[in-house]
Amino acid sequence: MEVCTLKKNKEFNFVYRRGKSAGSRDMTLVYAKSRYGGARVGFSVSKKVGNSVTRNRARRRLKEAYRMIMPEISGHHSFVFVARSSITAADFQSICHQMRRLLEKMGVLPSAGRKQA
Repeated sequence: MEVCTLKKNKEFNFVYRRGKSAGSRDMTLVYAKSRYGGARVGFSVSKKVGNSVTRNRARRRLKEAYRMIMPEISGHHSFVFVARSSITAADFQSICHQMRRLLEKMGVLPSAGRKQA
């Protein structure tokens, strides 16, 4: 299954303006109801985070974590994951765990402790 990404500046701005946010140690999630079908996602890593190699590595790790969680996501939402500078020291399992917790907090993933009907 292919990841639908936000590409244009106006798509990112729509999420930032209309969205709600939640944060963890290494990333912030901003999400809004999507104007399009399915879930769409964008990844943002500021120039404050290391050099270009470090930023691209952080972006690739975020994309892979999202790709692994994506089949469980329900609803039509647009997400933007914003990496914080501490993400460079985080291991991949920690990134996946934080991403899952943020998505559960927003209600787009079933909670780990909650039983499915």
